[in-house]
Amino acid sequence: MDESGWSGLLDRLPEDLDLTVLARETGALCRGRQIKDGASLLRLALLRGPGGMSLSQTAGWAKLQGIASLAAPSLHDRLHQSVAFQRSLVHRLLSAKAGGVGQDGAVAGCLGAAWSGRHLRISDSTSLSERASAGTDWRVHGVYDLGSGGFTHLELTDGHGGERLSRGRGVVGEVRIGDRGYGSFGSIREFVSQAAGSDVIVRLRWQGLRLCGPDGQGFDLFAFLSGLAEAGSVAEAAVRAQGPAGTEVGLRLLALRLPEASAAANRARLRRQASRKQREVDPRSLVAAGFVILATTLPAEVAAAEIMQVYRLRWQIELAFKRLKSLLYIDRLPTWTEAGGQSWLYAHLILVVLSDDLSQQVLESFP
Repeated sequence: MDESGWSGLLDRLPEDLDLTVLARETGALCRGRQIKDGASLLRLALLRGPGGMSLSQTAGWAKLQGIASLAAPSLHDRLHQSVAFQRSLVHRLLSAKAGGVGQDGAVAGCLGAAWSGRHLRISDSTSLSERASAGTDWRVHGVYDLGSGGFTHLELTDGHGGERLSRGRGVVGEVRIGDRGYGSFGSIREFVSQAAGSDVIVRLRWQGLRLCGPDGQGFDLFAFLSGLAEAGSVAEAAVRAQGPAGTEVGLRLLALRLPEASAAANRARLRRQASRKQREVDPRSLVAAGFVILATTLPAEVAAAEIMQVYRLRWQIELAFKRLKSLLYIDRLPTWTEAGGQSWLYAHLILVVLSDDLSQQVLESFP
């Protein structure tokens, strides 16, 4: 990163943000003996992370540039100590873009509006693995604003961090969209209760919620699905999702029958997965594979067919995560330690927030 590029990046930081003060507050610069200020620490973290340099290369570059004189092991320690600094910087940058941040780092403002004034946002996460690991070691949880084409929330957890809609606090007038991982009772109820005037659209697994009808009697999901005879037809029912201790959430249940080719492909995938695990496929799963089943808290005046169309926009956040992997290589972790992985990943998230609006300018340009 040359001096002009670095100056341009610093210009994108909020005017009231003092990197050195933030670094000292978070314990990243206790003595300042080798790395003198927060800007230098951030620059080295970005070179080591999305810059793709090894520790030795980063330390050597810093010495040649007169920024810091330290060996690779010392740089390793400094970057380990900078995790809280980088995490706080991600939250500050998101807050500056949106106008406020909660205690948990969730953005309280909004970046854009769509769909008749409702803020359409998508929750999703992407899994990352350390080198030589066959499982999920880290998850990046994000909330993506469709009106502005950027993230309003980014959160890093270990591989056990579950998906839930409340990662990223909602705002009044928001509609939060989530896939099957977000279709649990706790996830839905927590989100709609924390932000008055917010709604959800989530895809359901057939066994994901305990449903009853408005009269309190059990709801037969498969009898409901059997009423959809033609591909592309949509059915709707008013239901209540039941949770622990008598808690309930009122929902509209929507179902779309898929074309037979799509249904057959889904069933084939289920059979392959079951074969690998040496299990039998539940016949009910094969039936449900022929449908898209959604639950929403939106009022009845919003047409079911329109809700189905809006849900299809969920792939936008998948593209955003794909850009993180294909352009920034966030999934190629070179680290072995927890703090090393956090430092390397947070540096990528900082760059993501700083470059979100730039990516939109590129996407909007001809051709």
